[in-house]
Amino acid sequence: MSTKKEEYSKYYVPDQSIWPIVGALALGLIAFGAGHFTIEASKQEEGFGHYVLGAGMLVLLIMLVGWFGDQIRESRQGLYNEQLGRSYKQGMSWFIFSEVMFFLAFFGALFYARMIAVPWLGGASNNVATGEILWPAFEAIWPLTTTPDGTTTQAMGWFGLPLMNTAILVVSSVTLHFAHVALEEDKRKALTSWLIVTIVLGLIFLGFQGYEYVHAYRDLGLTMQSGIYGNTFFLLTGFHGLHVTLGAILLIVMLGRVLKGHFTKDDQFGFQAAAWYWHFVDVVWLLLFVFVYII
Repeated sequence: MSTKKEEYSKYYVPDQSIWPIVGALALGLIAFGAGHFTIEASKQEEGFGHYVLGAGMLVLLIMLVGWFGDQIRESRQGLYNEQLGRSYKQGMSWFIFSEVMFFLAFFGALFYARMIAVPWLGGASNNVATGEILWPAFEAIWPLTTTPDGTTTQAMGWFGLPLMNTAILVVSSVTLHFAHVALEEDKRKALTSWLIVTIVLGLIFLGFQGYEYVHAYRDLGLTMQSGIYGNTFFLLTGFHGLHVTLGAILLIVMLGRVLKGHFTKDDQFGFQAAAWYWHFVDVVWLLLFVFVYII
């Protein structure tokens, strides 16, 4: 009994690590570089934004490799205990909750633009056509594909690539669930196969989204300069694409660990956390598909 009490009383204190400050530096470079790159692209000017953005992505990749490596080594050395496992689960749960709030803010901005700002400009609140003063040719409709300077773009339809990407992400959640079931049943070959299929589907999604952006710019005239509709469209879909990229990286790391024989039915939190994140990203896309593309 005393041995069990001693086991539960232990708390693993990790060594000091440089990776949190390296991650903060990477995110700072990415934010600074992305902001300047967007401004430079809108003005069609050459600048340093894309170099800073690239440097930030490189530093982020180095941080991920280093931090993941440290975590994996500590886990394989048996340094973690049940209490720390609960801490990891709580930490991942709060991280996903913070991501929910992140996207909720963007969906809130979309709601405000569509349900408050656009009707207000149309004079819905006071029976006065505010748009006649601020924007004489304004029509209170959504998608708002005409900008104040008279530039007209086309809205991105829900059929075609967006619908295909929706199907791809839904299927990827199913295949990842099958991989998780295979892990629970200790079927390593099935686990590897289903995980590879999930990763491939995620990469196909990203490829299609990149092609969709090319189509938007080249064929529809839909850019970041296309008024509030263009801004909300690229903001929501772009940040979601960034989260899919991170999810794919997590799954690729999990695949590498699976191929090395890591994870069992009783020791699988790394895989579990990556699966939670991927399912969260899929649910966000379903909401995004409805509110950005269809409605």
